[in-house]
Amino acid sequence: MAWKKWLVGAAVGAAALYMARASGRPALLSPERALKLAKQALGGAHPIRGSWIQTHPERYEKNGWTYTVYRGGLCRDDGDDEFWVNTYTGAIVDTRPL
Repeated sequence: MAWKKWLVGAAVGAAALYMARASGRPALLSPERALKLAKQALGGAHPIRGSWIQTHPERYEKNGWTYTVYRGGLCRDDGDDEFWVNTYTGAIVDTRPL
């Protein structure tokens, strides 16, 4: 009978530890969601002909800050742009024309 109480206590402790660790770090946006947010933010007056995004996050440094970003690009009639979007918030970190 004592081993059952110990087993239940260990299971509850393991579940609590798992939930504490999972809630401690924010979830990454999917690359598809990040691309959709970037297209909304960078759409502009000219229609977007094509777009791409890398599926693996990378580190990007700007102004002394280090971000975890997805890198992508947009193709429009007026020119092509490359962008870096924050993997946690979906905010555009940087853009540059190609």
